[in-house]
Amino acid sequence: MAKATAFAASNADTGLPAAAPKLHSVWLGWLDHLAEGRRLSDNTVEAYGRDLRQFFDFLLTHLGQQPDLADLASLKPGDIRAFLAARRKDGITAQSISRSLSAIKTFARHIKRTEGIEVTALHPIRAPKREKRLPRPVPREDALTIADGQTGVEHDEPWIAARDTAVFSLLYGCGLRISEALALTPEQLPALAPSNETATIRVIGKGGKTRVVPVIGAVVDAVAEYRRLCPFSPEANEPVFRGARGGALNPRLVQKKMAQMRGALGLPNSATPHALRHAFATHILAGGGDLRAIQDLLGHASLSTTQVYTEVDDGALLQMYRDTHRRA
Repeated sequence: MAKATAFAASNADTGLPAAAPKLHSVWLGWLDHLAEGRRLSDNTVEAYGRDLRQFFDFLLTHLGQQPDLADLASLKPGDIRAFLAARRKDGITAQSISRSLSAIKTFARHIKRTEGIEVTALHPIRAPKREKRLPRPVPREDALTIADGQTGVEHDEPWIAARDTAVFSLLYGCGLRISEALALTPEQLPALAPSNETATIRVIGKGGKTRVVPVIGAVVDAVAEYRRLCPFSPEANEPVFRGARGGALNPRLVQKKMAQMRGALGLPNSATPHALRHAFATHILAGGGDLRAIQDLLGHASLSTTQVYTEVDDGALLQMYRDTHRRA
């Protein structure tokens, strides 16, 4: 239970779950199953663990005692609805409430499989409707300025400036998540040398799923320049992008750099590193790109996740229709 123990230790300041010893042990085993068995990301495991801890804390007050496995089996639908209502009263969004409910249901399936205990109270409970939120991509010209490292807030140290340019080039030029870009290793980048030809890299995405992503010449050159200037030589299985002291680059530093650049360019707070990934998808789609291909490039498990980009730039899509349809 290495990862589960590490998670519990990292949350020691907020306390362990208000649960009986057996339930607490099953909770730790569940976290390990999520991390090792289902290979969910550390952030997802941490969020699910936090959701269950909040549920157990609620049951401590609601039931007047530390909940155990038998208490979960005897819950009524009204008990679950009371928890969700308490979360709404705390100002939690519908999206976060849905995730909490998903975590509880996932845990319920785990204890049914491992302990033979079924939480029937969950059967009639449905997640609240989520407010539809469209991606907010960085405008094309600003995205190019950021990816080219021409915002006027470059680092004085040449190799760090080159590193930042390479990271943002990967986010916009390849549509990578920040975690995917910062996890790239020399093993994944062996073919990237200065060149105008398109190369490919294997990216490990959510759930450990691997996809092949093309890398255009400008991004190839940016990464190659960073690696040429970088004073550190990571091992073949270590992240390529390093911090000032040689450790793996912290994503918070990338987010901080993005905040400086959006300030220089006058962009809204929605202009985050992830917004460059949105820009990648939106700009390819607006240029006539195939939605199914964009799904593969982004590593989306479902096409419905990718389809949200069709609603971002209706004007561009209408113009493409007018330019290509014979009856337009």
